[in-house]
Amino acid sequence: VQLVESGGGLVQAGGSLRLSCAASGGTFSISAMGWYRQAPGKQRDLVATINSRAGTTGYADSVKGRFTISIDNAKNTMYLQMNSLKPEDTAVYYCNAEGVYVDYEGLKTLDAWGQGTLVTVSS
Repeated sequence: VQLVESGGGLVQAGGSLRLSCAASGGTFSISAMGWYRQAPGKQRDLVATINSRAGTTGYADSVKGRFTISIDNAKNTMYLQMNSLKPEDTAVYYCNAEGVYVDYEGLKTLDAWGQGTLVTVSS
C-alpha cells in the first residue's frame, strides 16, 4: 500500500493550503488515518486524526479551530484543510494509514506512511 501526499508549498502567514493523501496498491481496508508534521530539528508530532468508519476526528491543540481533517472513503483519500497558517506551522507533513491489507501470506496489519510534503509559512 502506498500513500502519496500532495498540496504542500509556500504560503504567507494567514493563508491557506489543502493537503491530500491518496492510498493505493493492493487490497486493503483503512480504519484510521492521520497527519503528522516534523519541523527541522524537532520530533514528528501528531496534527490530526480521523476514524475512517465513524468519521470521528482529533486535533492537536496547536491547530484546533484552524485545521480540518476529512476523508473520502470512496477515493481512499484524506485531506487536511489548513487555514490561518502561522510560521510555526512550517514543517514536513506526513500522512499515516492504519488498517489491514492482504498479501500472498494472508491478512496483515497496515501501518503505512507517505513520503512527506513540505509546508513553508512565511511571516
